Amino acid sequence: QVQVVESGGDLVQAGGSLRLSCTVSGLSFDDYDLAWFRQAPGKEREGVSCISRSNSNTYYADSVKGRFAISRDNAKNTLSLQMNSLKPEDTAMYYCAAAPVCIGGVLYGNSDWGQGTQVTVSA
Repeated sequence: QVQVVESGGDLVQAGGSLRLSCTVSGLSFDDYDLAWFRQAPGKEREGVSCISRSNSNTYYADSVKGRFAISRDNAKNTLSLQMNSLKPEDTAMYYCAAAPVCIGGVLYGNSDWGQGTQVTVSA
């Protein structure tokens, strides 16, 4: 059974930083692309960032380019998202996902998702 568990969400002031983590078990970790998505109340889910299985390719939504950095450790089955210079509009539930392919913030193939971790950025 695949388990995806996010952690690291918190309340932070604008301009601050957070690091989200995600652990994945029950699948062959390095056979999957990984991604972070977010969803704010009343808004559609947005693909924030992807990283390829080989660590060689990354994608960032325009709204987070230059502020967020995605990374993965295939030896530890973990995915991270370093978020700097946070803005109130970054407030959302952040989800980790694993899928065969992630291109441009879109997942292809069967995907597995976590329950999310809440990030709240105060002005």
